[in-house]
This record gives sequence, structure tokens and C-alpha cells, in this order.
Amino acid sequence: MEVVTIRFGLFYEHQLPRPWEDGRELRLYQDALDQVEIADRVGFDYIWEVEHHFLEEYSHSPAPEVFLAAASQRTKRVRLGHGIVQLPPAVNHPARIAERIAALDLVSNGRVDFGTGESSSGAELGGFGVRRTEKRAQWQDAIDAVTRMFVEEPFAGWRSPYLRMPPRNVIPKPVQKPHPPLWVACSRRETIQFAARNGIGALSFSFVEPEDAGKWVDEYYRILASEECVPAGFAVNPNVSVVLPMMLHEDEATAIDRGIDGAHFFAFALAHYYGTTPHDPGRTSVWDEFQERRASKGFDREQIIANAESLNVNVGSLRGAVGTPEQVVDLIRRYESVGVDQISFVLQSGRNEHEHICESLELFGSSVLPHFVGGREEREAAKAERLAPAIEAALARRKPAREMPPGYRIDEDAEVARALRPSRSRRPVRREIRATARRRAAQGFYKLVHGRTDEQIERRFGPGAQRLFFAGMARAFDPSAAAGFEGDIEFRLTPGRGAPTAWTVRISDGRARALAGGSKEPDVALVVRTADFLRILAGDANPASMLMDGKLRIRGNYELAPRLSEMFGGPSPY
Repeated sequence: MEVVTIRFGLFYEHQLPRPWEDGRELRLYQDALDQVEIADRVGFDYIWEVEHHFLEEYSHSPAPEVFLAAASQRTKRVRLGHGIVQLPPAVNHPARIAERIAALDLVSNGRVDFGTGESSSGAELGGFGVRRTEKRAQWQDAIDAVTRMFVEEPFAGWRSPYLRMPPRNVIPKPVQKPHPPLWVACSRRETIQFAARNGIGALSFSFVEPEDAGKWVDEYYRILASEECVPAGFAVNPNVSVVLPMMLHEDEATAIDRGIDGAHFFAFALAHYYGTTPHDPGRTSVWDEFQERRASKGFDREQIIANAESLNVNVGSLRGAVGTPEQVVDLIRRYESVGVDQISFVLQSGRNEHEHICESLELFGSSVLPHFVGGREEREAAKAERLAPAIEAALARRKPAREMPPGYRIDEDAEVARALRPSRSRRPVRREIRATARRRAAQGFYKLVHGRTDEQIERRFGPGAQRLFFAGMARAFDPSAAAGFEGDIEFRLTPGRGAPTAWTVRISDGRARALAGGSKEPDVALVVRTADFLRILAGDANPASMLMDGKLRIRGNYELAPRLSEMFGGPSPY
């Protein structure tokens, strides 16, 4: 793959750790607008703003369109990205999404990027009554409807299990034709593939090393150029973006002191809301839990020391792009060399100070950005020319815009009656009830494991309990998350006392079975202490940090390991 000059963005969650002081949210938003203005001036390409609801401390950003509209009036050239809009209709009606995106495109003079997502946080899905088992189908339904609202004049109407809407002319229309560039939030390899199959940009929110990102990029562009690609919209946006925490200073130790706590809080709070950790609205202090448990969760401050010749994203603990300009230039070049199209940096995280963020942005503009701007237009033109035949073929596979039924006229009574008519579709209620029961059981399990010693955990959960756990994993198996995988997954558990035990989960024909004992030819084997494995199941330990610390060893298919949580009913971000 040819090297593409990389673009840069800022990514905002609007984090606000407790305790909250009067006026702090006001200051948070005003500071962010000041930062955006600096980013525009020094040469950043994108501003990305999330949409999250009810995620106290982690994200105080429920209305990104409002913030981005304000940012549009403080900036001149930087693109304004929704990272992301939540598409389930219970959160945002598709017509309201189309209207807001188009209005923002108008007030910004055509600078909007339309990032989309489903959400995966229990706080949000439960808060809006969205079934976890249906959120992907709702995304696919809504993105099709919204993009048609952009191009159909008038919109020809919609009838699906998730949305009923009569024909209407959805106005205004966006400046960018046929519509702003489309993106989707991604957290793992399968969603990168999903983005490619839908012909849209991949917004990856995993803190992934450059070499691993390169594998994702290759897979993304291979699928995008194949017959698998059927665009979700009426234009293709071929881009892969990754996100990294960042803090810059000429002195490495100063950069670490200013930025590493914020980077670690970002990842800790993400795991808090997207795992099984109990949360009491208005009562739980995520910041206090972070202070108490950060090391045990894989965010040990003591592992980040100022002696790195080059930066790795994870060095026993998350680091990202926290360092000197020279170190960050080298890290960016590694991403650029594997074909990553964009890096978005998180600076406003945890308790990072506004003044330090502003200094970092200025330093990035003066000491980092100049290394990556030469020849950008020529290389991007070459990329567009190379992909043009594949994009043309993909768009030919997309169903075209429709026309309104002849003679259609607005009829309030008839339209309301049709909208209220019961749907014939049968939604998987039983499966959702089972999933809810599993999540509640996991929360109870967490309380039994948290704070216990290895000996206490092993005494409470012996071989008989382990049999139940593995049988439960097999029952929770979701074939849609397995990406076609069939084979054996072996778990080798080593207790503090006694002989090791082994269990195998065998997957075939879309089903999973739990078997006592090891496998003769496991596709992947996980070796871990019994107590640590139970902590992982309970959501009381971070498997990534255990892997980096050597407490968890993986043999065989490494690429399968990150999928295991969701394959067996666990959550994944976005």
C-alpha cells in the first residue's frame, strides 16, 4: 500500500471527574472552544465530538451538534466531525438527525463529517430502552433512511420494525453532495471490516500499536475494493482513523507528569461504563475508583518513566503519544507507514489542565505538523485515482434514490393510524431477557470477587462452579460476533494450590459447547491463574493489562483473543 500523508484531529469527550465545583461545566465548554480555535489556527484537520448520555465524569457531551455549531463560528478551515451520532431511533429520530447534520453543514459552510454509531454502554441503552440485540440492525436501518433523506426530494417514506415515517421533504439539504462523509465507530477488527463492507470511514477507538493498525488497514482496503462492499450511503469515504491520548512538552518527564493521569483515566472510565462494574447514578465517583484501583486495572502510573527512545502505545500501561515532539513524530511516522489515514488525539481527559493542553497544541503546530504536510494533496489525489474504479463499482451495487408514490398527499389521520399500527415483526425479546439476566448475574459476581484474595476466590469458586461458568459461556455464545470462526478455545487455569485444570469451548455449526479437559489442537489457548480468570469474568480485572504484565498468556491465534468477550455475551465499546 502506498504511503498516504496523514491527517490529524482532536477528539473530545468533555470529561469532568468529580468533585464538581459550581461553574465547572461552563468552564469545561468554554475552554474546549478556546482549544478548538487554537487547533484550527495551528493546522489540525478535524475536530471530533462525541454523543454520550448519562456517563458521569467520562463524558458530559450529550449534544455534539450544539458544540460543533459553536466551534464552526470560532474556526475557519478545520472539519467538524460527529464522533459519533447515536442512530437508534429511541435516542435520535432519523429525520432529526438528517435535519441537524444538514443545518450544521450550512452554518459551517460545508465542513461536517457524519460519524455514526450504535452505543454499547448499558447506561445509555437501558436509559433509552434500546435492546442490545437489536442495536446493529437499528444502525443499518437508520443509516439507510438518513442518507436517503439527504438525497431524496421528497423523502419517499419508511416502514421497518424500527421506524415508520410517511413521505416528507426533509429540509434543509446539506452543502456537501450527495451528503457529508460517513464514518462509523469501531472498537475491534470485526467493526473495521463492517465499516469497509459499508463503504464508510472507520473511526477506531482502540489504543492500538501502529503495526497492529496496519493489519486493520490492509483488511479494510481489501474489503472495500471487493464485491463485499455495498455502500451504506450514496458516496464512499475510504479512511481509517485511530485515536491516541497525547500531551507534548520538550521535556519528556514534564509531558508525562502533565498527561499520563488523564490518559489513564480516559481508558479506566471507558472500561467502567462498558464493562460490568456497578454504577449508582449520581453517587458513584469514577475518579475515586480510578485513584484506588488504577494499578490493578492495568493503569499503573509507576510503569511510565521518562527514558523512552521511542514511544509504544502500551508499555505495561497505556502511554500513547505522551512525550516530546521528536518521540511523537516518530510514532506518527510508524502509523503513516502502514497506511493509517488519520490520528485523532485526546488531550482533554481526566484532570488535564487547560493551559497544558493549549501549550501542547501550539507545540504540535510548530514542531510536529510541519513534518507531515508536504505533498499531501498529490498523494491524496493519487489515492483517489487508485480507488476510483472500486468505488464506482461499489456505488453501482447500492440501491438508488427513490421517488415518492404518485399523488401522495399529507393526511394526518391516515398517517398517524399507520404509524400506530402494530408491527408484524417478532423481536427477539426472549434473547434480550436472557442477556439482561446474564448482565445482572455478572454484576453480582463482581461483588463476590472484588477485593478478595486469590485463596478466597478459589475456595469460593471450585471446579463445580467453574463447570457452571463455562457452560454459561457456551450458552451465551453469539455466532454473529465470531466472524465465522469454528474451532477449539482452550482455557488452562493454574490454582494457587493443587493441580491445574483445563476447559475447552468448542465452536461448530454456529453453536458452542463446554468440555472438561484440554483440546488436542486448540486454535487459541489462554493460560492464566484461576483467580485472575475469575476476576476477568467478573469484570474486576483488565485482560489487556494482565497480558502486558505476563499474568495472562496467549498461544495460537492472537487475532482471535480480542473477540472472545463479545463472542460470549460481553460488551465492547461503541
